[in-house]
Amino acid sequence: MSIPKQSKRRIIFHIDMNCFYASVEMAFNPKLKGKPLAIAGNPEERKGIIVTSSYEARAKGVKTTMNVWKAKKLCPELIVMKPNFERYRNASKELFKILSEITPYVQPVSIDEGYMDVTGISWKGTPPELAGYLQNRILNELDLPSSIGIAPNKFLAKMASDMKKPLGITILRKRELDKTLWPLPVQEMYGVGEKTAKKLQSIGINTIGDLAKKDTYELKQIFGINGERLKNRANGIDSRPVDPDAIYDFKSIGNSQTLPQDTTDVKEINKLMNYLADNVEKRMKRKDAAGKTVQLMIRYYDRKTITRSKKLQNYIDSKSDILFIANELLEEHWNHEPIRLIGITVQDVENKQNIGQQLDLFTYESEANNEKLHHTIHQLTEKFGKNVFKTLKDNVIEDGLQQPRTSFQKDFLDDYKR
Repeated sequence: MSIPKQSKRRIIFHIDMNCFYASVEMAFNPKLKGKPLAIAGNPEERKGIIVTSSYEARAKGVKTTMNVWKAKKLCPELIVMKPNFERYRNASKELFKILSEITPYVQPVSIDEGYMDVTGISWKGTPPELAGYLQNRILNELDLPSSIGIAPNKFLAKMASDMKKPLGITILRKRELDKTLWPLPVQEMYGVGEKTAKKLQSIGINTIGDLAKKDTYELKQIFGINGERLKNRANGIDSRPVDPDAIYDFKSIGNSQTLPQDTTDVKEINKLMNYLADNVEKRMKRKDAAGKTVQLMIRYYDRKTITRSKKLQNYIDSKSDILFIANELLEEHWNHEPIRLIGITVQDVENKQNIGQQLDLFTYESEANNEKLHHTIHQLTEKFGKNVFKTLKDNVIEDGLQQPRTSFQKDFLDDYKR
């Protein structure tokens, strides 16, 4: 799809669903409405992690990434549920169907948010009226609350949608940034993480306005090209188009997951490594892709995080190859302190059509044999249905690791394209 020519007065919407997972559960079961609700992996475990929570729970201090036991200490009446990803995926697809009826220029960025370019659409009302129409329609048809930001570019639209929740509609105009955006703390700016915020504060940048006025050369000396980009954003400058095809762009495919508890148990770690490599392989096959670099991320009990990678001569796409390299990296770089989270990512990813048949890490012959096996499995699947060869081992992995996958939102984008 071609991107529309940019006009001087673009109108961009950012739609952000409010407490999406919790809201979907409330829509599915209205008895949950108005109650403190949290979605968490392994809700029965002391160290299950809160994925999201309702505003009623947040009012009691419950936050994302908080341990379940701590959340229940703050809010004893908290209802904790396991995530139902299929339910969330279906709700998200219905959301984007509604948005796509307004304009073809819709760019999903995750399961619960996306951009719309409504610059040239045939709508009789004003942009705020259109936003109100969309918000009401999503609420009436899906029973889901949303916030919408309206601005001349993507960055400002994203900032605007965060300013009023739930059910907010906010407009950010460039001529008003000195009153609406600049007074905000710099750590509230989209694209500024905790580490970047600390660096900015160390050079006297405490508000977004400070960043907007800072010398560009000084920023580039500290942050490189990203320093100039951050200053441009702070001044409301962002020329990125709303690109419906952006979901096809990918250079890495990964999966990470928190362990039920910090551990040095090699069996538990190996089980998770196997599970992650399996998920990465599935996503790569879904994209018909292969990659040349394997990266391992380890987050320790004290939140210290390391990433280590190995670049290969040939492209790989199989679970066995991915896991082999990831285990090499684990053996070489793990300091044997308790691990909280592991991530496996394949980088330098390309579509197989672009890279030919150099897929197997060790031999070409085994790839040919695998193709025969895959063909046989495909034939049996066509006849008897999916998961013909699902093993007991697979079931143990699935049942034993109920923490939510942090890459689920990326998985959704994979499916959105189909």
